Amino acid sequence: MSENTIPQLEKILPEAADFLPLLGTDHIELIVGNAKQSAFYYMTAWGFQPFAYKGLETGSKDSVSYVLKQDKIVLVLTTPLHSGGVLNKHLNDHGDGVKSIALWVEDATKSWEETTKRGAKSAFEPEVRKDDNGEVVLSAIHTYGETIHVFVERHNYNGVFMPGYRAWNPEYKPEDAGLKYIDHMVGNVNWGEMNTWGKFYAEVMGFAQIISFDDKDISTEYTALMSKVMSNGNGRIKFPINEPAKGRKKSQIEEYIDYYEGSGCQHIALATDDIVKTVTALKARGVDFLYVPETYYDDILERVGEIKEDLEPLKKLGILIDRDEDGYLLQLFTKPVLDRPTMFFEIIQRHGATSFGKGNFKALFEAIEREQESRGTL
Repeated sequence: MSENTIPQLEKILPEAADFLPLLGTDHIELIVGNAKQSAFYYMTAWGFQPFAYKGLETGSKDSVSYVLKQDKIVLVLTTPLHSGGVLNKHLNDHGDGVKSIALWVEDATKSWEETTKRGAKSAFEPEVRKDDNGEVVLSAIHTYGETIHVFVERHNYNGVFMPGYRAWNPEYKPEDAGLKYIDHMVGNVNWGEMNTWGKFYAEVMGFAQIISFDDKDISTEYTALMSKVMSNGNGRIKFPINEPAKGRKKSQIEEYIDYYEGSGCQHIALATDDIVKTVTALKARGVDFLYVPETYYDDILERVGEIKEDLEPLKKLGILIDRDEDGYLLQLFTKPVLDRPTMFFEIIQRHGATSFGKGNFKALFEAIEREQESRGTL
């Protein structure tokens, strides 16, 4: 997908050794219990468009995959067709969740060689997939938990998605919600593992650390966490890595690890150019967001300064506001979108800001804690 060139804020990091290099996020693959029904949810509630399909009709005997697209965001929803095997184990252990964070590269073989020689564990060696429309080269390495990074080289392919798939063009195509691209993806790791995985991204993938938060930055009366944000050299790929920190009660990171049964992708941040329009559309379609008390807005403009948007619609929707030295951002977080309290989404609109909403941490965590208390997991 050469159109994956992302018109997002790119902050070049000279300290990042961008030896792969990474061109953008190619796609995100989730292992789910029922791909057909999950596809309907992401189309109906989130405005994703049908794009490609792989299943029995295309010769895939072990699994079925529906591919959805909204602007530069591509989701692959995969379900096993038989009992046993690694896909069913992933479902049994984790429930629905992100398995593959696929990265678009110029050379998937070189990317695999460069990362494995630096210590990455191979998930699978470079392989060429071909059809009448050309070829795609794939390779993969393991990262935290059972998550893998797939390197995708597709400059010699002109078909739909990749070989093994066919175009999926049903009559049902709901209107999109204005989502543009993946801003960042957050990984939750176990106690004491944040520095390990920060080092992995620095040494194995050539990322640089752009921000670090400790439990003094991200804490409330009850819970806390620590986080490092790793970015590749061109700034297109950003991976915050969260670790629990000691608090009076169980943090959201601990809750995630308990129910996901290990480390994994906690949330996907999706960018929009008009967060009021996007969140209004998503709420109308049944997406549930965290509640932020109206008192949050009492002195918000004193803290963040002037913004372009009218405050009242932001207040009505519960959208959070924060500012850094480069500008400001607007953000809002969904409740978990799965039965297990694990994965959720963030909607974000950046007006120059390159940070991640540090000023909103307390309000956000208190909102999450209210949800945890209602689940009896705080």
